[in-house]
This record gives sequence, structure tokens and C-alpha cells, in this order.
Amino acid sequence: MTARLASVLRRLLLPALSLLLLAATPASAEQAVLRVLAWPGYAEPEVVKSFEQQHGVRVELTVVTADATLWEKLNTHSFDVFAVNAAELQRYLAANLVQALNPDAIPNTRKQLARFRDLAAIPGLMRNGKAYAIPFTYAQMGLIYDRKQFTTPPRSINALWDQRYRGKVVAYDGGTHNFSLAAQSLQLASPFRIAPDDFPRAAARLIELRRNALGFYTQPEEANHLFMQHGAALMFANYGMQQVHMLQEAGADIGYVIPQEGALAWLDCWSVTRDAKHMQLAHAWIDHLLDTQASRLLVERQGLSNTLSDDDNGQPKGKSVWLQPPEDTAWREELWSRIRSGDRLSRVLAQ
Repeated sequence: MTARLASVLRRLLLPALSLLLLAATPASAEQAVLRVLAWPGYAEPEVVKSFEQQHGVRVELTVVTADATLWEKLNTHSFDVFAVNAAELQRYLAANLVQALNPDAIPNTRKQLARFRDLAAIPGLMRNGKAYAIPFTYAQMGLIYDRKQFTTPPRSINALWDQRYRGKVVAYDGGTHNFSLAAQSLQLASPFRIAPDDFPRAAARLIELRRNALGFYTQPEEANHLFMQHGAALMFANYGMQQVHMLQEAGADIGYVIPQEGALAWLDCWSVTRDAKHMQLAHAWIDHLLDTQASRLLVERQGLSNTLSDDDNGQPKGKSVWLQPPEDTAWREELWSRIRSGDRLSRVLAQ
């Protein structure tokens, strides 16, 4: 074969050989995708970016704003890791939607305050000696009020029903928490265990709240708009200090109180789904979110508390009523959907 012919063959064959090699590249060489389900402000852009750079992966972040939406997403879509409050976690455990964690693969847990490192001491995080969630952030759900419309701060949760503020109350759009508020207002034995005979009273109380409300929200930004643009007087702060922080940054003249009945309080944790495709990355994500950067931004930007420091971030003192699994979440949400749509009590309670 002449040198010239060999050169021609190389020019013809090398491109074809390159295409064959590319076609033979295994799918495992593709960039991994970690699917994360979280609440607003939990994963700031730079936190996500630094994780992607460190691990050579892409994060697919989905944000939810209600427990009912979180439940629906986990039941109908695929995720690797998600944020859930300790009380709601029990639903996912019962439905076999989560799997046990390996705390040794999350070394930043050693930086957490002692009360968050002792998982066995936090109800609902462990089962049969295995851990299913790692604490991340927590808050009380107090009352935000406009200082110009209140001569003295509201003292009771019943201020949400005060007819002097009809059309000026901003409430949360969620049945689970709203029935607990109604139970507190009615002084029932437990806001999380409403007896069947008490449900009509609680539903009637929420119909009264609907009539008193300016509007309902799921996202903190939506709440801010309702509060500031429509001259609201009072708001139930489902996101606690996160909402206070955002409103103050927007220039609102507000106060924040914990009602005398106590404020519903949540502890949000990270968990790994039963069908997670990337267990190692899921553990690495939880570890990354417990690092200094993510924990600091949680306080500075969102006004929330983290599990690494004891900074209360300006939280007023008051009794915490830590969330517990309710007697029937699905029934609460169904009733709330009917109440929200404007149904009368008889139709709300119809089986």
C-alpha cells in the first residue's frame, strides 16, 4: 500500500471509527441528575451550584408550598431526596415511601446542636432503631400584625376571627393546619386529635374564618403581596420568621407575636425516598445542606432557624405546640377544599 493511499484511507476511516466509539460509550457516562423536592428558600441558587460543581452532577429542584402538594408529588413523581416536617413524615413511613438513612454518611450532623443530633429523642424520626430523617430547620407559626391598625398586639389566635378586621385577615390555604387552628380557637383537648363529634364545630369555625379573610396563600411571596397591597391588618404566619423577615425587608411596619394558646411549630427534615436512584448523592446533598453556607443563608435570607446555632433570629418568646400527625389528614384536606370553595356547612360535612 502506498503512503498516499494509506493517508486517504485514514482520512476516510478515522471519522467513522470516532462515531462508532461515541456510539459505544455507556449510558453511565451521562451526567447524573439528583431530584430534590423542597420548600421555598431551602436550597439557594449558590448552594445548588456549589453542590453541582463539587459532585459533577445536575440538581433538578422542585419547590412545593403545601403539605398536600408534597404528598401528591411524592406519590406521582420520582425524587431522590425531599424536605418534610417531622409530623408529616409519619404518612410517608406508613405508605413505605421513604427509606432508612446512614447517618455516618452525613458527617455534618456532628456540627448540629445536641438536641438535633439525638434523633431518638425527637418523636417520629426513627423506627426500629433506624433513622429516616435528619433535622434541618424549624419555626413557630405566629401572628403578623400591622402596627398602624392595632393599638395593642393581638394576644389570642381568636384575633383571626375578630369581625373588626373582616376583609383584612390573610390566612393560609391548607386544611391540616387550619383545622388545628380551629381546634385551638375552640379550646378542644388537642389540635391534632379532633373527635368526630367536634368536626362540625371546627368546620363551622373555618367557614367563619373564610368569611373574615381577605384571601388565602400558599407561598410567602403571595402572602406578602396580599398583606401589603390590600392593607391587611393581620396574618397567620405559616412560614413564621421567614415571612417576618421578608415583610420587614419590603418596608412593612409590622409586629409579630406568639398567641397565648401557643403557636403551631414545625421541624422540617431531609429524607430519602424509597425509590431514590442516587443514594450516595442523596446523603451528600443532606450533608451539603447542613454545611455552614446553606445554614447561614437559611437565617440571613429566609429568617428561619438552622440546627447548627442557637440564634433565635428575633423570634418572640412563647409556647410552641409542636406539630403531630393529625387524626385524618385526607379528611381535613377534603373538608377544607369544600369550605374554601364556599360550601355551606351541610354540604361541607356531607359524606
